Amino acid sequence: ANVLASYYKRAIFGQKRVKMPAVSKGDGMRGLAVFISDIRNCKSKEAEIKRINKELANIRSKFKGDKALDGYSKKKYVCKLLFIFLLGHDIDFGHMEAVNLLSSNKYTEKQIGYLFISVLVNSNSELIRLINNAIKNDLSSRNPTFMCLALHCIANVGSREMAEAFAGEIPRILVAGDTMDSVKQSAALCLLRLYKASPDLVLMGEWTSRVVHLLNDQHMGVVTAAISLITCLSSKNPDEFKTCVSLAVSRLSRVCVRIVSSASTDLQDYTYYFVPAPWLSCKLLRLLQCYPPPEDGAVKGRLVECLETILNKAQEPPKSKKVQHSNAKNAILFEAISLIIHYDSEPNLLVRACNQLGQFLQHRETNLRYLALESMCTLASSEFSHEAVKTHIETVINALKTERDVSVRQRAADLLYAMCDRSNAKQIVAEMLSYLETADYSIREEMVLKVAILAEKYAVDYSWYVDTILNLIRIAGDYVSEEVWYRVIQIVINRDDVQGYAAKTVFEALQAPACHENMVKVGGYILGEFGNLIAGDPRSSPLVQFNLLHSKFHLCSVPTRALLLSAYIKFINLFPETKATIQEVLRSDSQIRNSDVELQQRAVEYLKLSSIASTDVLATVLEEMPPFPERESSILAKLKKKKGPGAVSVELEDAVRPNSMFTLSLSLSIFLFVFQSTPSPSADLLGLRSAAPVSGAAPSAGSLLVDVFSEAGPAASSAGVNDDGFLRFVCKNNGVLFENQLLQIGIKSEYRQNLGRMYLFYGNKTSVQFVSFSTTVSCPGELQSHILQLLFTKTVEPLVEGGAQVQQVINIECLTDFIDAPLLNIKFRYGGALQNISLKLPVTINKFFQPTEMAAADFFQRWKQLSQPQQEAQKIFKASHGMDTEVLKAKLLGLGTALLENVDPNPENYVCAGVIQTKAQQVGCLLRLEPNAQAQMYRLTLRSSKDTVSQRVCDLLAEQF
Repeated sequence: ANVLASYYKRAIFGQKRVKMPAVSKGDGMRGLAVFISDIRNCKSKEAEIKRINKELANIRSKFKGDKALDGYSKKKYVCKLLFIFLLGHDIDFGHMEAVNLLSSNKYTEKQIGYLFISVLVNSNSELIRLINNAIKNDLSSRNPTFMCLALHCIANVGSREMAEAFAGEIPRILVAGDTMDSVKQSAALCLLRLYKASPDLVLMGEWTSRVVHLLNDQHMGVVTAAISLITCLSSKNPDEFKTCVSLAVSRLSRVCVRIVSSASTDLQDYTYYFVPAPWLSCKLLRLLQCYPPPEDGAVKGRLVECLETILNKAQEPPKSKKVQHSNAKNAILFEAISLIIHYDSEPNLLVRACNQLGQFLQHRETNLRYLALESMCTLASSEFSHEAVKTHIETVINALKTERDVSVRQRAADLLYAMCDRSNAKQIVAEMLSYLETADYSIREEMVLKVAILAEKYAVDYSWYVDTILNLIRIAGDYVSEEVWYRVIQIVINRDDVQGYAAKTVFEALQAPACHENMVKVGGYILGEFGNLIAGDPRSSPLVQFNLLHSKFHLCSVPTRALLLSAYIKFINLFPETKATIQEVLRSDSQIRNSDVELQQRAVEYLKLSSIASTDVLATVLEEMPPFPERESSILAKLKKKKGPGAVSVELEDAVRPNSMFTLSLSLSIFLFVFQSTPSPSADLLGLRSAAPVSGAAPSAGSLLVDVFSEAGPAASSAGVNDDGFLRFVCKNNGVLFENQLLQIGIKSEYRQNLGRMYLFYGNKTSVQFVSFSTTVSCPGELQSHILQLLFTKTVEPLVEGGAQVQQVINIECLTDFIDAPLLNIKFRYGGALQNISLKLPVTINKFFQPTEMAAADFFQRWKQLSQPQQEAQKIFKASHGMDTEVLKAKLLGLGTALLENVDPNPENYVCAGVIQTKAQQVGCLLRLEPNAQAQMYRLTLRSSKDTVSQRVCDLLAEQF
């Protein structure tokens, strides 16, 4: 504790601390000590109040009667008032005497005056003007002790009146060359407090560059305080402070790298348990998270070196067994990992960060396990580190089962949800269902939603999906919301191949003695629609089905009974032999005279309908429900609402931190997208043929890309198109497409066969509304006429609140191969000024790849068949990035092809195969990548059955290495 206190003192005041005036013997305030002793010796509350009232009367008489009261006496009595206030009693006098103490030239008297004002004076007090005058006098006195006291008072009160009075003066003190270091520290933190309280009054303006250059100050305490201020200012005005990036990287390099490479002692006084300047390092790393990766190659190189050094230090054996040493070391490590995740551009660092976090998953310290799971949730959303995260699945499952702390178990469940894909979906869902039986009640609802989403998203065999949801209802029926069982009904109705299985399974589930009401709802709906599919079995004959459902009737709530009555009338249409039995039920007094109006009306109307309607009319009225239009599941919205606005989305969180919001956090962020294992001609998986444009106009043959947002036509010109982020998405589907000081645009997309769906997330980074917000799409060149069909499923609201995020969905259908990309144009007004942004949407031909596994013999046979010159495209080029094996594999897999192992005779080469699916035709592609590590060169060869495809894929892929 003494070492920590010593460190804090050095961090705040530095080596050259201001020497406070010596306290004379008479300043001990014996009267105050006696009063405090009397209070402590009181035997009852009444005795304490009596003693306090006596002292208050004495102080009041002294203040009113003795006009010549000296400073020492004032200080003593003000201290007593302050002590009485801290005991919980109201103080309604003595404020003026405290203000008078501010004019004293003695440090102790001025200190007590400022302390009283900071604690007791309200920001709306009439004395604020007098206090402000006293503070101005101290700030202009150039006495560092008095200046620090005044700055502390401003920060503690932090009222708008003080911000108006001193917001222009404090920056001048902060950057002045003759200001002492301790005063600079206090000025920086005081300015930070005023900015948080009244950001509109604290305008840096001409001081911006000089404040940024405080990062180069030689005093570490000044740098630490300045970083806190700059980080807050940068989050609101990133462009004004972007020059801080290079300075922050330089300072971080001096802390992290120089200490390793030399015996420098400039951080000796700031080394905490063998960790050099841990608070400074953490703040620098947090500041860098306000900005994208540095564009300058040298700066970026130094930053990568710093991050690698931090990761390397984490692998070194500890220099101390003290917990303070490990805490400081791990604090820097986790901030470095957060920065690596924020950049999402260095595959090597992402994989190393994942491996480091994996070591913490079995650490004996609970907090470290929690933080590791939380960080890995974010890493799981990265294209480069997703596979690395999946290697820890067994450890995470074990944590879910054995952890004692419920918060750690919840993070383990979040990580399983984030790392889930088609390869491990069944295992993860089974483990989550198993855990759900004993899960804490506080997290069951969220677990149910996650299981439902994963089961639907990765369902290839829909009988497994039905089993999973029914099992979910059996295990945790009380936590299964309407959105979950609505969704299973929708999918069963839309899937002919699973209807019979669903009817059989739900019939068996209803036979359990204890059956949850949600199971009854699902059973009533499915048997009412598809009970005929299992009626051939004597064990599930129509009458048996009806009796089974009706046996649950009296145990259910009114809404469920209403649903069962509808199922009964459906039975009359499906099974005429049950008509008499069901009519008898409908005719009973308990139905037609039911106290609930809804049940009574249904019983009467259904009875009449079954009595007077002919068979044909009955069949028409009660025909099978038509398929539902494909749309985003409401389960996702339910999960987002459950997680809350500040949650980090476990998938896109990472690209869009909301900050954490954005971050982007940023949790949000899983979308539901159901694919068939084998497409059928009648299937419309993405709703492309059922979703009508909002404008009402059908797309013509000459313009398949429809603007569904406004009446204006699509933009004809692509001038000023921003394509900086376009190539970054060739080998990945998720991330931030565009970002400036106002707007962040994130995307998440998924493709299957010739169909795709892209989610666009528009985030307002400011605190001001965007008005007249609209988006349009256009297609350059031939793309407009016959290449792609893109439809938005909904319009975007014209008003985007400050700090809010809105979402749009694009359904995509590839008609034939293409080269150009569609353009997205965003228009809105910010502060009265019109903003116009044009971007290339990352829809490239390789997105429609279906990976194809091939043996070596088949590969080379097909390679020789594609030997015509126009079928081959080849490029030889210099490596732009490091030639790391894992990164190369990740990019080739991200392209969409299958990476074929042990096919090429040279084990250093990579070969891939895939088929591009378009509506018009299928185009087979073979790829061979030959790296030359010594020369830092690549030779990329692509062969396909169509020359334009070979050249386009070759051009796109060459830019990735």
